[in-house]
Amino acid sequence: QVQLVESGGGLVQPGGSLRLSCVASGSIFRINAMGWYRQAPGKQRELVAGITSDGSTNYAVSLKGRFTISRDNAKNTVYLQMNSLKPEDTAVYYCNANAGIQRFGTVYDYNYWGQGTQVTVSS
Repeated sequence: QVQLVESGGGLVQPGGSLRLSCVASGSIFRINAMGWYRQAPGKQRELVAGITSDGSTNYAVSLKGRFTISRDNAKNTVYLQMNSLKPEDTAVYYCNANAGIQRFGTVYDYNYWGQGTQVTVSS
């Protein structure tokens, strides 16, 4: 199994910045794409940003330019740098990873989620 643990959330004033981290651990053979999603109260979970194993990125159109996703493959860690935060960015932010585990010589890829970290943007 693979575990994802997020950190870095909290309360920040409008215009401020936060950096989220997510570390993957467990019986990992490989990590493919990683990403960040968010879910605000009463809304569906939405993609924030994603990054492939070779560093290709994609962003929600409305967030590109303020948020930056990156990863450190050696540390099995993905980051989300969030700048110029707005009240509407308030949500629980979830880390997602598509990772492979090896069983009896075969690698199986599964989708994993972290437990989420709260980001609140308020004055």
